[in-house]
Formats: sequence, C-alpha cells, structure tokens
Amino acid sequence: MTTPTRTLFGDFLRSRRKKLKPDAVGLNDGRRRRTPGLRREEVAELAGIGVDWYVRLEQGRDVSPSETTLDALTRALRLDQAEAAHLRALARRAEPRAFVPEDVPPTVARIVASLELPAYVTGRRWDILAWNVAAADLLGFDRLAEADRNILIYMFIEPEARRLFATGWAHEARRMIALFRMTYDLHATDPAFVALVQRLCASSAEFVLWWNAHDVRSGGAGEKVLAHARHGTQRYEYATFQANDNSALKLAIYTPVDAPATKPRSS
Repeated sequence: MTTPTRTLFGDFLRSRRKKLKPDAVGLNDGRRRRTPGLRREEVAELAGIGVDWYVRLEQGRDVSPSETTLDALTRALRLDQAEAAHLRALARRAEPRAFVPEDVPPTVARIVASLELPAYVTGRRWDILAWNVAAADLLGFDRLAEADRNILIYMFIEPEARRLFATGWAHEARRMIALFRMTYDLHATDPAFVALVQRLCASSAEFVLWWNAHDVRSGGAGEKVLAHARHGTQRYEYATFQANDNSALKLAIYTPVDAPATKPRSS
C-alpha cells in the first residue's frame, strides 16, 4: 500500500539516486550504463541495507525507515543538509492542517507600509499578501490580478518577471522551485497546493522540467540583479523573516547594493 507522502519519499530517493554519479562514490567500473546515476542495489549496498527493503522505500510502500536507515541513506546518496532534512520530513508522514489563506495582522501591514525599502509578506503557499509602495514600484505586484498574487505565478507566468530578472531569470526561477518544493511535499495532498502546481505545469514548460528534477534547497537570503525599466540595472540584497505569531508569514526586504552590477572578470 502506498500513500501520497510515501510516494513523494520514494520519488525523492529515486531523484537523488539518478542524480548521483558513480564516480562520486567510487563505483566507476568503466562499463556503459543504460540509465544515469546509481543502481538500486548499489545504493542499498552503500547504505548497508537490503535491496528488497530499499526497493520498497523507492516504491513508496507503507514502511517506516528508522533514524539509522535515514542516516545511512543520507550518507549513501551524499545528501546535503537541506536534502537530508527534507528526507526526514517526508519520512515523518505528519499530515498538516488543511491550507487556509492567511491574513496579515494590521500591525504587520502597517510596518510593511512604513518601510522605505521594497518589502512584502508571503504566506505558506507563497501567496503575496501585502506589499509596500517601494515593492510595487520595483516588482509591480500592484498590477497583478488577485488570483495571480503568488510568487511562483508571478515568476513563471507574468511576463514582467522575465524582463525584470533578465539573464538571471532561469537561475532565480530554479532556486525558487527548489525552495518551494520543501514546503509543497509536506502539503502534496492539499487541493490548494495541487491546484497551484497544476496551473504552473499547464503554463510553463520550464516549470515542468525543473519541478520534475525534485531538487530542494534551504535559505532565505542572498542577492538579486534586477533590470528595471525605469531605474536601470540594480543589485539588491534580500532577506526573509518569519513572523512569531504565525510562522507561515514571511517578510521579505530588498536592500540596494551601492556597487554597480558588473560581471566578474575571467581569470
């Protein structure tokens, strides 16, 4: 018997196995492989578990891997910190509460509106819930229809996003998918999350390709280079902050970097 969470657990294992090169684990025997990555029996051997047990895990069967097994799979598949955390989250099989669109507390909304730097608030499904004048000027959120106020819809469907991120669009879009995947896989049975991904898959071939890669990552800070129609090309540092009263709410703030956006010189 399989469950949606178990299926995602198996899908994630399979995606990491296929991504791992035999050379990385000392298994290059010189023979040509018909499929990329490691074989199931190779992962099982590296993890020190039975092949049949590993196959059941990949198939999404209703089995519960122990912490020892999860540690062994983490080492065998060379998972990074974000991937290891995601594997454990999927293994817990905790069913979250049904998604309900969040409301931004008036105090938070007033704080966001008072900021001079571009700032906005998103919810668990990455819906755009509040933003200030600077964010509207920079990102154009005020021009989005209510049904389109979502970071992923903005990034993959709204033409303005591609123009704004210019040559950096693909990198930023893949990063967003990997971040969102960690949340989605824990809400994969929720109709609101399913509907969002279905809409994105129907609208963007790039989203389908990168979504099926099943990459995950963590982190809420970094830099973005934006090519604004009126202000020109600017580099911004950004950071996100979680609300204490509701952990689903995240505040994002963009700070312009004084140095001009230039490409690094090749050595």
